[in-house]
Amino acid sequence: MWEQIRFNQIRSAILVAAMAVLLLVIGYFLGLVFLNSAIAGLIIALVIWMVMNLIAFFQGDNIFLALSKARKIERDDHPRLFNIVEEMRIASGLEKMPDIYIIDDPALNAFAAGRDPKRASIAVTSGLLQKLNRDELQGVIGHEMAHIKNRDVLLMAMCGVLLGTIVILAWYATRMLFFGAMFGGRRSSSGGGGQAQLIIFAVGIILMILAPIAAYLIYFAISRKREYLADASSALYTRYPDGLASALEKLGGSTAQLQSANQATAPMYIINPFRKKGKAASDLTSTHPPISERIRILRSMAGGASLADYDTAYRQVRKGRRGFVSASAIASVGAVGLREAEPEAARREPEPDKVERTREVSDLMWRLNDYRTIICDCGTKLKVPPKLKRVNVKCPHCGRINPI
Repeated sequence: MWEQIRFNQIRSAILVAAMAVLLLVIGYFLGLVFLNSAIAGLIIALVIWMVMNLIAFFQGDNIFLALSKARKIERDDHPRLFNIVEEMRIASGLEKMPDIYIIDDPALNAFAAGRDPKRASIAVTSGLLQKLNRDELQGVIGHEMAHIKNRDVLLMAMCGVLLGTIVILAWYATRMLFFGAMFGGRRSSSGGGGQAQLIIFAVGIILMILAPIAAYLIYFAISRKREYLADASSALYTRYPDGLASALEKLGGSTAQLQSANQATAPMYIINPFRKKGKAASDLTSTHPPISERIRILRSMAGGASLADYDTAYRQVRKGRRGFVSASAIASVGAVGLREAEPEAARREPEPDKVERTREVSDLMWRLNDYRTIICDCGTKLKVPPKLKRVNVKCPHCGRINPI
């Protein structure tokens, strides 16, 4: 397994280097056009690259969590979720329990962040907690735990920050070039070097347009392959591929849009968070492998839950494609049998139904937003906002006045 992870890391490091080259190329032409010195542009781009990498390494997880509006919770806030995360931590062999965050959004999604397994976080949406049962939630958490175990989270954070830097620089540079052409075009064309400057300007414009597109393609290329490995690892940890397959079906069928996602953070999520309003998630997405394909692979793992079983199913579904798990990784894990879905009667704690899960998550979000709960004598629960400037509140059911 470590050989497979190392191979992915080497491949990803090459792709990250390619993003760095794109940033340097932009710096080269910006220096040539605006500073009359390509070397100065390269130096500035190199400094920006180093600074952004340091930011991504030390604060990348906090940036992504802040952008997603995720809020940290403790064990008492949602014991069932903490129990599932703890199970997957043990199954994956991680030393430290990841921090757990909640995103107040009805969309179904989740992601992992952190620079290493000792400083990692898992964020899930409130919609995910409401819609998924234990087996499905376990599959999703196993997938995100695999991203932490496989050291994907730091790489994706660095790529996301680099991508954002390239896009911002290209955006501003394009506008500066246009304004330069509008207000300085006559002066430059009157000189002997007007034709050369025009060529530089044209090349610069082309690069400003193509560089962000190339950066997106590199970023997405990193993401797609890692999703397959995370799916395979989740099946291995849970020994129940149908749990993740069922979860992906619900995630793909959901029509809610994730409001806090953006183009830089999209590959961090378990499925592409962007979709047309009121539409289910499409297979045609550059950020993730097709959902239907991922589901078919997981459903085809009839022989077992090992990497070998996933690799076999992968080759069957993607006809004509080679498997992506190395022989040594398969041999290191060995055979792993499937487990049956746990019957309701055998569970230590009864599985909450959809209504109970909705109420559970709703109460959690009220608490996180500092709402106070007042229980009227008639049994009605009254939610009082933290900034309400009143000393009492009237029960809408029985009319009783309750002190705050």
